[in-house]
Amino acid sequence: MNTSSSSSPAELEKRARRRAGAKMGWYIHAFVYVLVNLGLVALSASKGHTWAVYPLMGWGLGLLVHGAVIWFIAPGGDFYERLVERERRALAAGERR
Repeated sequence: MNTSSSSSPAELEKRARRRAGAKMGWYIHAFVYVLVNLGLVALSASKGHTWAVYPLMGWGLGLLVHGAVIWFIAPGGDFYERLVERERRALAAGERR
């Protein structure tokens, strides 16, 4: 795996644009989620029903998973970087034995 210290400026630019694009995709997903579900809640409430909670929960779970992947698990996320560092230390310690 390339580290930022050994990557060329072009490679860093490519990775930065890919990560920024992924995060922008999540923002768009969240914006559409809010708009559509506001409409569904209004429609549901106008008929005196509460069925809009089901798309809110289902799509909300999808948005949550999408966000977890983008912000925590994907390469470049803090969680991912901590796991990589932990594995590096474990491998280095194992090689010394």
